[in-house]
Amino acid sequence: MPTVTDYMEGRPQEEQQLWWYLHELLTEQVGLEPKIRHKIPFYYGRSWICYLNALPENAIEIAFLRGNELSNVQRLPLRAEKRKMVRGIVVYSVTEPPAETLLEVIQEAVLLDELR
Repeated sequence: MPTVTDYMEGRPQEEQQLWWYLHELLTEQVGLEPKIRHKIPFYYGRSWICYLNALPENAIEIAFLRGNELSNVQRLPLRAEKRKMVRGIVVYSVTEPPAETLLEVIQEAVLLDELR
């Protein structure tokens, strides 16, 4: 079974820094467990919290499975894309949006998962 590391190493070279950046935010700073599901990286706490999805133009969407419940006090554009519950943040670089802002949203998603 392929790992998240295998998945990221298989991405185009110009995308890999962004993939590793998001992966490390989710695993090392927040402590989520990565697994490949539906051929993409998912990150778990008690249940599925979010996943990373490649977008055109070397961007990555971090999509939250309970994104419709996020407060979004950070005022980030949360993409729904015809999804009822899932909302995503498009990340274009390791500086946009800032890591602190992303971590706030991720931490809120973790709290939602723990309240389940």
